[in-house]
Formats: sequence, structure tokens, C-alpha cells
Amino acid sequence: MPTLVFGHKNPDTDAICSALAYADFLRRTERPDALAACCGEINARTKFALQQAKMDPPRLIMDVRPTVSQIAQREVIFAHEGESLHTAFNRMRQRDLRSLPVLNAEGKLLGLVSITKLVGLLLPDYQDIDHARNIETSLCRICEALKGDFQHVYQPEEEVEFLLSVAAYSAEKFTEKIHHYPPERLLIVAGDRPTVIKPAIEYGVRGLVITGGYNISDELLALARERNVTVISSPHDTASTTLLIKCAKRITLALEPDYIAHNEHALIKPLRHALQDSAQPIFPVLNDSGKLLGVFSKSDLVNPPVCQLILVDHNEFGQAVSGAEEADILEVIDHHRLGGGLTSREPIRFINEPLGSTCTIVARMFRQRQIAPEPGIALCLAAGIISDTLHLTSPTTTEIDREILSWLGTMTPVPVSQFADQFFATGSALQVNTPEVVVGADCKQYEENGWKIAVAQVEELGFDHFWPKKTELAAALLVLQRSRQLDFACLLITDITTHDSYLLCAGNERIIGAIDYPRKETNLFHLEGIVSRKKQLLPHLCNVLNKVAREQG
Repeated sequence: MPTLVFGHKNPDTDAICSALAYADFLRRTERPDALAACCGEINARTKFALQQAKMDPPRLIMDVRPTVSQIAQREVIFAHEGESLHTAFNRMRQRDLRSLPVLNAEGKLLGLVSITKLVGLLLPDYQDIDHARNIETSLCRICEALKGDFQHVYQPEEEVEFLLSVAAYSAEKFTEKIHHYPPERLLIVAGDRPTVIKPAIEYGVRGLVITGGYNISDELLALARERNVTVISSPHDTASTTLLIKCAKRITLALEPDYIAHNEHALIKPLRHALQDSAQPIFPVLNDSGKLLGVFSKSDLVNPPVCQLILVDHNEFGQAVSGAEEADILEVIDHHRLGGGLTSREPIRFINEPLGSTCTIVARMFRQRQIAPEPGIALCLAAGIISDTLHLTSPTTTEIDREILSWLGTMTPVPVSQFADQFFATGSALQVNTPEVVVGADCKQYEENGWKIAVAQVEELGFDHFWPKKTELAAALLVLQRSRQLDFACLLITDITTHDSYLLCAGNERIIGAIDYPRKETNLFHLEGIVSRKKQLLPHLCNVLNKVAREQG
């Protein structure tokens, strides 16, 4: 299982590019299995950056909780629907299996067979003894189970519910008995007894099995061809032949009517309790097409593999990929405030610096180790810095950000200034996305003093696309606030050319009322000179939340 390097939910350019770059750094230094991953859709500007860098996006993984696909045994012993009980039983006995999946020709699961069900079919209850002679199978399966030979064969693949009869009576009595049954269902087992074989053929029985390895005479064989009677030569005695014929029933008759199977994405944790009282020996795992992927037993649920994560550009479980709480957190590389109750099982590398971008931190690691990033990685790192610092104009920008971006510019495939102009000119999120996507795309959740809030941000070249959609955005923001059961949610609309913003709000009226920015409408504020969610807006909101909490207390 690889070590996954994840940015936060609703990833921005810094989250995506720092994950890609740090995974590359780790592969070149200490973790050859490092793999960049993301847990949300990539926005238009980040896609542009990746295209310019000729980099594939990180692998999309929305949940890292252990699933049954991770514990499933992939080399599965199974039976085909056309096989016999005898074939399946031998397969189970050779491998000491208690249960076996049965598949159709397309590889889809039909059900399970168990040793108990197989034995029940071969050794029926006394009350069902009259039905023991009914054998649902084909002549091909019978010949295969006997390891016999066809002397003459007619429609060997046809599925028939045979009536098995052993020629143990006198010839006269046998001839009388068989006429009580329909000939098209009769399967006669006889030794080298022409006096019973001939009347059976003349009656037109469906099949005739000659025991002891004997072959019938040419005269009787010609008659069998004329009457379409299949003749099989069995190398075994009559008792053994009869037992093997009963074992030639088709395997689908032994399918358990009720069985438990799971989709490959099923989570392991709830299954521990759900399956603890199940007597089923194995549990099939199916892919989304219904085909068998593997099997697992209850013992496989005890110690499932745990995902190993490295978090970049965030340090809170609320912003991490779903299931991060159940994973092993190995490292955190970030430039945001601490929060969100992040814990680890072991001591970890935790780097949190007051810089403008996580990409700055990662790029500095390359530089400190005297490793030159490849041109595509260099451009990714530059894109993260340019995005998070608004090309070094945000108040979050530091001298280190400037120095590192200048260093990266010596390795990028295009000039940094040219790339920055093209990057910010790429697509307006307000123009190309629905209001629901806009409020949820770059949205981060926080907890402060018992309050649950979300702060989304969209960066635009002016506010022209905001005003026509303001009402729809307010409605979408209210839906987000209520659906996530938040106390407060807001959207920061930033003009990156004038370094101005508007703040659209939804939720607790006391919180909205305590916001200390010029109010333009009931739920809209003008934030002149405010462009940074992290350094400017969030500290103000935290003060507002603490103030409201004190007033309520």
C-alpha cells in the first residue's frame, strides 16, 4: 500500500501542487512508494497549471477508510455453473475449503456452495429417499464423473432430470418395471446383461451405463443408434458407478439460497459487528459490475491494513480526506493555524511555518537537499506560490516566498511572470460554475469556541460576474450552511486586481451582526483591502465568534 500525500478537501492550487511536488520529493529521497492524491475536484486554474507543467493530476481518492477490497484474497478457488458436485467437492477437499463461490460464464457470482449442502444432496434425509434417484444433470457430466467412454452419444449437453434405475431384477421383472416410467427420463445402470440391455434400448431409455468396463455388442449398439439411446461404458462396478452418477448432479443445485456478499467499496469497520454471528465461512467481494473480485473471512476483519497519510496544506481532520482519523498520519506540512484535533499514534514530522504557501515549504526542502526539481515540478511549485500569494501581493507574502519563487523561476519551462498572467486570466469560477459549486469548491470548515463555521473563497478579475449571481449565491450558501449543520458560512469574493473583497454570509444572525466590516446589505459586507482568508478574514471571524460566545455566556 503506497504512502498517500493528500491536500485538503475542496483543493486549491497550493493543495494540489504541494501534494504532487512533495510526493516527488519523497520518491527521490526516502519514500519510493509516495503517491500524490486529492479528495475533490480540481478547479480550472489548477488544471491550467498542470497542463502547462505537463503533469498528471493526483489520484482521486475520496475516502481512505479500509474497505473489503483491501483484505480480499484475489486468487479465488471457484466452481463454474456447468460443473458437477463431484468436481466441486474434489476441488474443496484438495484445498481444505468449507465453501466455494459459483460463477456463471460471464464471471458473475451465482452463489456459494458449502460442504454441508453438498453432503445433504449426496446423502438425503430418510424422508426424501424416494427422490434420491432423481439426478438433474447432463450425460456429459455423468461420463466425466465416471471417467467413462461414450459408445454412442445423443444430445450429451441436454439438461435432464434423470430417473436413475439399477438393473438388479430379473430380465422379465426389469422389463415390466421400466415401463412405469417415461423413457426420455430413464438412466439405466446395468452390468454385462444383454437380456436387460436389449429391452431397455427397445423402450428408448435416455441413457444406458454399462459397468465393469464392458462394451455392448455391435448388434445392440446399432439398435441404440436407431433409438437415440446414449451408451456409456463405466470402468467401475455397479455400486461405485451409481454413487458417482449421483455425484454428477450440476453444482447449481447446491447453491445456498441466502448468502452475504459485499461490494468492493464496503467499509470494514461496520462489518466487524454485522458479521460476528454469521456462520458463513467466506464472504464474496464483488466489483461494481457484479463480478467476483475476491473473498474474505471473518478473521481478515481483525487487523485490516491501515492507510498511511501525509497531509499538506492543512492540519485539521475537518479539512482532511474522509477516514483520516482511522489512518496513520506520518507527516504534516502546512502554513495555516493549528486546529481541528489532529492526533497521531506515533511521533510525526510536523512542519508548520508562517509562509505564503505550502509550496514554498516544499520547494525549500528541494533546495536544502540540493535537489533540482524537474521543470514540471518547478512550475507546479511556482503555481502554488503564485496562487496563494496572489503573485506575491497578498499580505501573507514573506521574503522567503519571494526568494523561493525567484529560485524556481530559473527552472520553470516558461517565465514566471508570463505564467502568472495566464494563470489568473484562466476562467472565472463565477461564470463557468453553478452557485452550488462556487460555494463548495474552495470551502474550508473550522471549529472555534464551540462554533462550526465554513469559509469559502473565489478569486476573480473584478466583480462583474458576482452581482448578477448574488441572490443565487446567497441561496446556495444558505443550503450549504444548513446541510452541513453549521452555525455560520460565508463566501469571500476577491478581486485580485484591486485587492478588494465582498463577504456574503449565511447562518446565525448574532454572528453576522457582530461582523465589523462595512455592511452593504443584510448579509453582504465590503472588505476593502482584504484578500487573505487565512491571515485577514479568519482571525477577524474568530474574534467575532469569541465575542458572541462571551455575550451569550
